[in-house]
Amino acid sequence: MLKIRLQGTISDMEWFQQIMKRHRKIKVLQVSKPFRNKGTNKYFRVYAEIEKEER
Repeated sequence: MLKIRLQGTISDMEWFQQIMKRHRKIKVLQVSKPFRNKGTNKYFRVYAEIEKEER
């Protein structure tokens, strides 16, 4: 299992989450709610847990 921190705008992170969910070799176990980065209203972070898809 991998634990990944994504950082960016909400729309960029949603875009990348969809790519991960559609990828046939990645199983997305969990994605956290967005957390606001200190000092900015533009960038947020989320934490994701993924693993290799066993097919």
